[in-house]
Amino acid sequence: MNKDPRQCLRISIANTDERESIYHMRHDIYATELGQYESRTNESLPDTGNVNSVYITASLDGKLAGFVGITHPDSPQFSVDKFLSREEIPLTFDESLYEIRALTVKKDLRGFQVAACLMYAAFRWIESHGGKNIIAIGRSDVLDLYLRIGMKPIGHTFMCGAVTYELISAGTHDVANQIKSSFQLRLKRIKKYMDWQLGIAFHSPSECYHGGAFFDVIGDQFDDLNRRKDIISADVLDAWYPPPPLVQKVLTDHIEFIMQTSPPTRSDGLVKSIAEARGVRDDCILTGGGSSALIFLAFRQWLNPSSKVLVLNPTYGEYLHVLDQVVKCKVERFSLKRSDGYQLNLESLKKKLAEGFDLFVWVNPNSPTGLHVSKSDVEAVLRESSTCKRVWIDETYIEYAGSEHSMESFAMQSENVIVCKSMSKIYALSGLRSAYLCASPHQLEELKVITPPWSVSLPAQIAATYALQSNDYYAMRYRETKELREKLVMELYNMGIKEIIPGIANFIMFHLPAETETADFIAKKCRNDGLFIRDISRMDSEVGQHAIRMAVKDEATNKRMLGIFKNVLNQSYSIPRRDEIREPIFTSY
Repeated sequence: MNKDPRQCLRISIANTDERESIYHMRHDIYATELGQYESRTNESLPDTGNVNSVYITASLDGKLAGFVGITHPDSPQFSVDKFLSREEIPLTFDESLYEIRALTVKKDLRGFQVAACLMYAAFRWIESHGGKNIIAIGRSDVLDLYLRIGMKPIGHTFMCGAVTYELISAGTHDVANQIKSSFQLRLKRIKKYMDWQLGIAFHSPSECYHGGAFFDVIGDQFDDLNRRKDIISADVLDAWYPPPPLVQKVLTDHIEFIMQTSPPTRSDGLVKSIAEARGVRDDCILTGGGSSALIFLAFRQWLNPSSKVLVLNPTYGEYLHVLDQVVKCKVERFSLKRSDGYQLNLESLKKKLAEGFDLFVWVNPNSPTGLHVSKSDVEAVLRESSTCKRVWIDETYIEYAGSEHSMESFAMQSENVIVCKSMSKIYALSGLRSAYLCASPHQLEELKVITPPWSVSLPAQIAATYALQSNDYYAMRYRETKELREKLVMELYNMGIKEIIPGIANFIMFHLPAETETADFIAKKCRNDGLFIRDISRMDSEVGQHAIRMAVKDEATNKRMLGIFKNVLNQSYSIPRRDEIREPIFTSY
């Protein structure tokens, strides 16, 4: 038999026949090799007592290479019950506690990755079935394997035959974080060794992160919304100004009707209002409950795993999440270099687009940089983008540059351009969620068919419609935002922050001085004082470990924000820098 587990290591749940092979392997190892049990004439060591286990097996070339057992919370007994009373164990035995037991690998395959594959499979099975905590008894000679994924001893060591065991436990959340932070490269390699047949995803599906951690303080059950006064939410880019008085009046005057009444099914009135305000035809508009809803809707319809997509890097994280985690297509990143101030090289972009893509995602102004490419320059690129099947232009913050820079009219006449416009953040309507796409009707036809009815709520439809009638109010607020941003930039510069990206939106991206602690450290320290800012250092290696994005707020809030930030920044200069230590990934069994 080929002993290299890269040759088709099948990971699956054991069936009845495989259980017999498991019991024979248990006898070979735990009776014959380790002497924990007396040898039996039938050379089989089945489960005893009331321990009901699911077994995950690793099979190589159709033969059992190893296995691991998982005891479900519904089992009358755990394996650990044979050694300790539950009163001695500082854990709650409830529906969220699972046991990992009997991690076993055939003797001549130890030293490969079989044990690591089985351990990861057991963790994923428990995680996907709602397990919150794990308990195990680890043999001392392989205890390191358990400890490296985040499990910890809980104070009990005992003998079984000549073998020493340690009682260990962990929360699945802690294990997931340990794997994510330390084991990703190795996990990617061992995935190639496996034929994964567990009936669950290899990776726990990642949810898209948007910030908004300040609701941890306010409380996401909204029992005391006055707590919002104690925090500064500068990690998301909600408008610092309130909705226009006209919008507020309409909503409050008719609040009872609005709350109890179903909205127009297809937002036809809002569509007409958008078309009139933007100077486009109404058949070129498709509304949705926020730009995120439209991104998920369109990309899942247009793309598949074989699709080839180009994105700017760094850019708004929603796109990479959908492309990498949902569609799982082929993504190329067009790097915006820190050495160039993250400016977009248009000539290089034209050459890249000429290679042909199913979709190019262009956020303009970009996030997190806040940099904007003028309408004339965008048009020059688009006129040479015929080899790109679709170009998606996200104009969430375009009004800060001026609505005259929008590409909506161009998109209406184009064969391949789609403009995505949020009506949330710049309109101070983030909590209501509305957005729209503008494109030639042929691009929107198939999306309209799969758009659910009532996708935009009645409050959002009404608020957005009246917001479109409040141009003077918003123009004033955009001018104020520019002034507030410029003052904020100057204050940051005076603190010693010299690398500030000259964006045009309601946020600022900057790099901390190299001698300070990392952005992650600074952001966490600020959070302790009620200030939430965004650490963007993990968006791209080009960004480095000292990159932060901070929203622009009103003048009084900016002053509070700067006071907290300056205090944390000054403290960070006196803290010795910590070298990042990465533990090696799973050791071989």
